[in-house]
Amino acid sequence: QVQLVESGGGLVQAGGSLRLSCAAPGLIFSIAAMGWYRQPPGKQREQIARITSGGTTNYADSVKGLFTISRDYAKSTVYLQMNSLKPEGAGVYYCATGAGSRTSWGQGTQVTVSS
Repeated sequence: QVQLVESGGGLVQAGGSLRLSCAAPGLIFSIAAMGWYRQPPGKQREQIARITSGGTTNYADSVKGLFTISRDYAKSTVYLQMNSLKPEGAGVYYCATGAGSRTSWGQGTQVTVSS
């Protein structure tokens, strides 16, 4: 398992922005694909953004054009810039790397969006 540490969550008004960070100090970051997931209250966790080791990005339809995933290889950190947040964007946000039983998760960071 790899240690992943998220930060940057908080309370934001609808229409506002937040930037989440996920540090991966023990990971061979340069070869790892990284993903951001969201778990709304009472719902299942879903992947919303992914970035490959080469920087190719993919987004869930619900966040396309609103969220941007990026990575800083020197800092072994992946970011999620969230713009125009909506109340339905609230939940716990997790970063992850790996696949299946080898997936490593961060502890999550709470995002609350007030209307």
